[in-house]
Amino acid sequence: MTQRTRPLSPHVLNYRFPLVVLLSGTHRITGLILSIGTLLLVYWLAAAAYGPAAYDQASHILGSPIGLLVLFGFSFCLFYHLANGIRHLFWDVGLGYELPAARKSGYAVIAVTACLTVLTWAIALS
Repeated sequence: MTQRTRPLSPHVLNYRFPLVVLLSGTHRITGLILSIGTLLLVYWLAAAAYGPAAYDQASHILGSPIGLLVLFGFSFCLFYHLANGIRHLFWDVGLGYELPAARKSGYAVIAVTACLTVLTWAIALS
């Protein structure tokens, strides 16, 4: 019996994913995070409706360093999902499918997300 030496397929970690693929996967992940993070918004609204003591407790939790970090992440996901969703709307009408345009719009999504997140937090903390 002779043993054949076949070339092995490269492992997936040997490849660098294109920006479009990374942004598409991230869009799905941020959508999931936003749906889970909405429970945080419901908690805050319920505490406000329940009374001053519950609202003070919710404000204390959300105002803690960990709470602020979670809110920062939530706002980042919100702005990313918004910007990338607008990008997908352009794709739905057939605009921006070419690789150079898709790459440029991907970088624009990242830039808009960063700017809106930093601007929102700069205004909120001032």
